[in-house]
Amino acid sequence: MTCASCANRIERKLNKLDGVTASVNYATEKAHVEVPAGTDPAALIAEVEKTGYTAALPAPPELPDAAAGSSDGRDDPELRSLRQRLIGSVILGVPVILLSMIPALQFTYWQWAALALAAPVVVWAAWPFHRAAGLNLRHGAATMDTLISVGVSAAFLWSLWALFFGTAGEPGMIHPFTLAIAPSDGSANIYLEVAAGVTMFVLAGRYFEKRAKRRAGDAMRALLDMGAKDVAVRRSGDEVRISIGDLRVGDEFVVRPGEKIATDGVIVEGRSAVDASMLTGESVPVEVSVGDGVVGATVNAGGRLIVRATRIGADTQLAQMARLVEEAQSGKAEVQRLADRISGVFVPVVIAIAVGVLGAWLGAGFGAEAAFTAAVAVLIIACPCALGLATPTALLVGTGRGAQLGILIKGPEVLEQTRRVDTIVLDKTGTVTSGRMTLTGVVAAAGVSEDDVLRLAGAVEDASEHPIARAISVAVRERFGELPVVESFQNLEGRGVQGVVEGRLVFVGRDALLAEWAVELPADLAQAKLLSEGEGATAVIVGWDGAARGILTVSDQVKPTSAEAVAAFRRLGLTPVLLTGDNDTVARRVAAEVGIDDVIAEVLPAGKVEVVKRLQSEGRVVAMVGDGVNDAAALAKADLGLAMGTGTDVAIEASDLTLVSGDLRTAADAIRLSRRTLGVIKGSLFWAFAYNVAAIPLAALGLLNPMLAGAAMAFSSVFVVSNSLRLRGFRSAFRRSAEYAAASRSSS
Repeated sequence: MTCASCANRIERKLNKLDGVTASVNYATEKAHVEVPAGTDPAALIAEVEKTGYTAALPAPPELPDAAAGSSDGRDDPELRSLRQRLIGSVILGVPVILLSMIPALQFTYWQWAALALAAPVVVWAAWPFHRAAGLNLRHGAATMDTLISVGVSAAFLWSLWALFFGTAGEPGMIHPFTLAIAPSDGSANIYLEVAAGVTMFVLAGRYFEKRAKRRAGDAMRALLDMGAKDVAVRRSGDEVRISIGDLRVGDEFVVRPGEKIATDGVIVEGRSAVDASMLTGESVPVEVSVGDGVVGATVNAGGRLIVRATRIGADTQLAQMARLVEEAQSGKAEVQRLADRISGVFVPVVIAIAVGVLGAWLGAGFGAEAAFTAAVAVLIIACPCALGLATPTALLVGTGRGAQLGILIKGPEVLEQTRRVDTIVLDKTGTVTSGRMTLTGVVAAAGVSEDDVLRLAGAVEDASEHPIARAISVAVRERFGELPVVESFQNLEGRGVQGVVEGRLVFVGRDALLAEWAVELPADLAQAKLLSEGEGATAVIVGWDGAARGILTVSDQVKPTSAEAVAAFRRLGLTPVLLTGDNDTVARRVAAEVGIDDVIAEVLPAGKVEVVKRLQSEGRVVAMVGDGVNDAAALAKADLGLAMGTGTDVAIEASDLTLVSGDLRTAADAIRLSRRTLGVIKGSLFWAFAYNVAAIPLAALGLLNPMLAGAAMAFSSVFVVSNSLRLRGFRSAFRRSAEYAAASRSSS
């Protein structure tokens, strides 16, 4: 494909097939096709070939292999050919332009020298345009190449006629250059500078456009290039280094400090910190140990790890991210569909306008030269390339930049939704809060040390797998390091745990365990327990030697970045709403901590969908952020669904945007990026439309020289692509800091 009209033609042909829905993207050079079950892809390829193009089924995204290495496309034959033709046209065409525009340089037989220089430019350098125009003509179609080929050929053939049959070939002929068109018979004028100049400018525009399209896709390729190229696998007790392509699910591999983790897996040995910034955009390493999952392409920043591979190749999170990005880039926003419809009819309309201009000038009694010049200028200035590039290039850059920041945009329709959203519903657990119990307070009885309460309780709880027990033991380990040994440990189901520590029989649990021991809770501890539970926290009693000695408070902590995220939502014009199945007291405490006024609590999973429906019935456009299976239906129902990448696969599948990290601030960045991408698309489309609307009448009135028209047309395409590339500079609105380390650990 050489322009948006090509993409539009292929799309229309495919959509004429029974049951086929196709979207052809000019910038990515891919077609996304939905077909009935049992459809042979060969039939789709045959239909594309009947249209005059070629096609092949795409290979799935693959992580680069060590042997194959990675290619950045520098050896792209199409780009190399464009570069060679551009260099040739510049070397030969610039002297032609200078000779034709500056009378002082015009020696006796300058026009014949200009012909000798211009001929290779028109025949060889412009050959891709002539070839594409011929192919399109055979299929009864016209594209941008048709306009360029007709314009260049007409200028060249007119010049040949003037040189051989008119007076332009006479010795000493002077050819003044003026922007205004003056009537004449045309036999003394040549347009070699138009033929050479238009070819040069259009080739330059197409070359830089092609390069820019590759740069726009760099983020996608960078995702795949992140992966490790080889890996040290444990085989029969020995380490064997193999290519990443030979790794299999279940293999155990070694990751040394500083090495990339080869693929998704579970740690079976070792403890370390993992830098996941390449995937999540979060700079703080996450602590991991035995049993924790790790993601391929992240970097081991600490100790030696042994990892068992759980997913390889196209199943890894990295490959899935790449696939999501690619799918997003192959779609079209509604604004682009409008541009496609216009560009699809634009070329034949322009040719009709050019013929009409030629006839009008001749009918008004002007010379053939003036009529011809105006008609050629119309053909050249009107190429609709910029219209076709506006959305796909912005989408390429925007989704690629999002992937680098840990934001996966599932499709261009998402961009439209982010502009309209006015309410953002936040699930509490795992989204606003860490989703994991944390020790938040300790109260010791009179005469008892807090350290003793923590140390003895931590020792007993360390032997339990309960989430509350784990929260206590982790906090105590962080404070004291090693814990005392527990003996005669017992897990008393539904009541708590007990065991012997340093010769003392220690119990940790609920009121029922206290009653079992016939122990009364002192007034100060009872008051502390009541206060904690009133704030929505869980209070556990610690005792030994037949008496209650302290109260430990455990709660699901608010992520340290959630309040900042809520403030950012308000700045974006969104009304935040907290939605949770927890009791109203807990919900309101969390809401007050992060700055949310609207709270909807004690909602069952099925009720979350009803809440979204109710808000929509009130005329609100709703975004929903969640991470659990129970959020999936609400995410799908919302106008815009945002899933935390640390959540479940079901939630991620149901969402429109996936936030790879567990940082709620990324949701604000995602909405900002989506809105900015949409803004770039609309800005580019406006200037592309405005350019054509303003330029065609100027050309038709004879106020625009064809060579300048060619330069302006090429510039319009380069401008649109360059405008899209500004998105590469998009940055998070937040300074990532160590304060998020705890939340990252809790979400991992």
